[in-house]
Amino acid sequence: MRDGEDAGGGVGAGGAIGVLVVDDDFRVARVHRAYVERVDSFRVVGVAGSGEQALRAVGELRPDLVLLDLYLPDVFGLDVIPRLRTARHDCDVMVVSAAREADAVRSAVRHGVVDYLLKPFDFEDLRGRLERYAVQRGVLRDTVVRGQADVDRALAGAALPVPSVTPRRPVRLPKGMSAETAGLVERTLREAEGSLSASECARLTGVSRVSARRYLEYFHMVGAAEVSLRYGATGRPERRYRFVERGRGRALGDAPPSTPAAQGSARWGPL
Repeated sequence: MRDGEDAGGGVGAGGAIGVLVVDDDFRVARVHRAYVERVDSFRVVGVAGSGEQALRAVGELRPDLVLLDLYLPDVFGLDVIPRLRTARHDCDVMVVSAAREADAVRSAVRHGVVDYLLKPFDFEDLRGRLERYAVQRGVLRDTVVRGQADVDRALAGAALPVPSVTPRRPVRLPKGMSAETAGLVERTLREAEGSLSASECARLTGVSRVSARRYLEYFHMVGAAEVSLRYGATGRPERRYRFVERGRGRALGDAPPSTPAAQGSARWGPL
């Protein structure tokens, strides 16, 4: 562990997701820490520079998520994961590494990592993955298994059913998300001609771009929106979202205004 790390528990104030940054380069670790702390609902609880330090830090700080580099001075990063499980630590692990070998990626998948982000990356790259992780975490935390369909959705990373087109059975949203905002984003998506980016959705709804993207990623996670990539002349491809009705292959916006699909946020239940 390094100077300046927190001595408290893994979950920060207000239920923030606690993150442990593991990287042997203190300058890189400092940048990654700054990135994480710019993302809503995330808080860095510590920094470690080796596999042994990471194991001790997880035991002491109990983070929810470990950002794990693979090229550590004492062990290969993936070898840390089984030792975490043996010690019965249930934190999630996201690999952040320059390791591009196919074997490393396959091994990471076998070890159950939640994501794999190649270095170097910028803030937007990490933010998108952290926001997606937060949605997955909320969905899986709130899932109730009543049958095989629920198990299949959980294994696919989306434990909640696709929002019903009838308002009779409200969908429970992940913690920190409101029914009013979900309904607003849903209506905006449904009424859009074609697809929307997070920035466009934020401008149309009046919510922040970060919030718009979180709700859009949630809709994508539960299968209620499809995502396409738009490539520009330079920079990263833009993620664009279109609201869809699963199993029909068409946007809900194609439904007549008199149908229950036009009822807005009525089906989004209280938190």
